[in-house]
Amino acid sequence: MFGSIGMPELIIIFVIALIIFGPRKLPELGRSLGKSLSEFKRASNELKSTLEEEIRMEEVQQRPKPTVAPPTVTATDETATPPVPEPMAARQDHTA
Repeated sequence: MFGSIGMPELIIIFVIALIIFGPRKLPELGRSLGKSLSEFKRASNELKSTLEEEIRMEEVQQRPKPTVAPPTVTATDETATPPVPEPMAARQDHTA
């Protein structure tokens, strides 16, 4: 949590703070420090969630939109022309 600060260093910091601020002012100082840290954490979490939301919105905008193919026109029985039968003479081989 504190990185390389160990127990002896924390005791020295506490003794110095006790000498500078006095025993009556130290609890008030600790409360204000705790409130400041919690406010900082809340603000950083808000910023993180806002950035994540912006990234999601940007990804949604950059996605290619699905294209819908136009409907194909098919011939109905009324408009379709029936196949024309070939005359028998045209299909016969004229080699004799």
